Amino acid sequence: METAFFSFKNHLLLLLLFSVLLLILTIHPLEAESEDAAIISRFQQYLQINTSQPSPQYQQSADFLISQAKSIGLEFQSIEFAQNKPLVLLKWPGSDPSLPSILLNSHTDVVPVEQHKWAHHPFGAHVDSDGNIFARGSQDMKCVGMQYLEAIRRLKSSGFHPLRSVYLSFVPDEEIGSRDGAKKFADSDIFNSMNVGIALDEGLASPSENYRTFYAERNPWWLVIKATGPPGHGAKLYDNSAIENLLKSVESIRRFRASQFDLVKAGLKAEGEVFSVNMVFLKAGTPSPTGFVMNLQPSEAEAGFDIRVPPTADPESLERQFAEEWAPVSRNMTFQFKEKASIHDKFGRPMLTKTDSSNPWWILLEEAVRKANGKLSKPEIFPASTDARYIRERGLPAIGFSPMANTPILLHDHNEFLNQDEYLKGINIYESIIKAYASYVEDKSTGSSRDEL
Repeated sequence: METAFFSFKNHLLLLLLFSVLLLILTIHPLEAESEDAAIISRFQQYLQINTSQPSPQYQQSADFLISQAKSIGLEFQSIEFAQNKPLVLLKWPGSDPSLPSILLNSHTDVVPVEQHKWAHHPFGAHVDSDGNIFARGSQDMKCVGMQYLEAIRRLKSSGFHPLRSVYLSFVPDEEIGSRDGAKKFADSDIFNSMNVGIALDEGLASPSENYRTFYAERNPWWLVIKATGPPGHGAKLYDNSAIENLLKSVESIRRFRASQFDLVKAGLKAEGEVFSVNMVFLKAGTPSPTGFVMNLQPSEAEAGFDIRVPPTADPESLERQFAEEWAPVSRNMTFQFKEKASIHDKFGRPMLTKTDSSNPWWILLEEAVRKANGKLSKPEIFPASTDARYIRERGLPAIGFSPMANTPILLHDHNEFLNQDEYLKGINIYESIIKAYASYVEDKSTGSSRDEL
């Protein structure tokens, strides 16, 4: 009887243990699913705020971001370098405020939309049956701003305490040149007081499994070429008429553009390593109530070009080409810049962030992405411009990085979307990076670096 009793007792204990294990295995996935749903919901809320230019809902965006900071337990402030354009600055204080800080930058504005060309409302944040989240800003770049916050939310919940202070900046006006956003921020006393050691900013989606990183970018030179000439009858042949002179320049510029594009198509250079030149407007003719006067040759003609200049370029050589070939005085032509960003920092150096062993921040990023089961492609020059240029202008390192793998590049495109699984993976990536950066200690005795996690 005693043996039977112990056998029954053992069976009962095994049954109890099995039931508990089954309960744990059942509850844990449900808790994870609930957490993921909450994370996606917060992302959708941010996407649903219409911050498209030219009339972004900046205050609504700022209120939302501050509410997230409060829920996580971050210090916050809203700063207006320009009226009605709040810049939200959050802080996670480190235990050693004397160390250079980490800056995680993102912009709150997005480009306009042609709503009738979208399959889903561009500010509805609709999730389709494949888990794709459709919204303007889903890639550029509200995803990154929210991934920063979610990664810090997890780190704080896990009990992690940063050694270095971590700042998050949510800036306005990036899509219209950043003059009232990142530019004024980088030039401010507030920025100087932050003692930034490294900044992260936006990158691009990657159609492959490897994440893309950017250590520099092409800077915008927006050029307007103007030609003048004698007005006259539409039937008369003139030498050096305004439109004829302008067309000669357009053809010269087209050949230059083709020579640069051929290098990319042949695989000899990446897109960010060459000049890009695109005509963005053409202005000529004498207006009439029904369109244009057809029997009058105009005395002026203009064309505008969006030129992107790589940081490795010789700007003086390019300007000589403008004066001698694209807009020569001999053809009654002039040129002026609507925008001419410097390709050098304040110390006169090319605005490049090193991606080798001499830059500990780059080594930390590589290792952190690897630890989070991610892969990096060869670092690139960003083909357009981001707010990171204002950081690099100060001689500080900045890396462009948006963790979106297996994703078509849809920034500024119709039906912009990001898959929710890729978004969640990106949070894991940032969690690993922020932890590594915020824990980094330089070994001053040997001049080498080590990562204390």
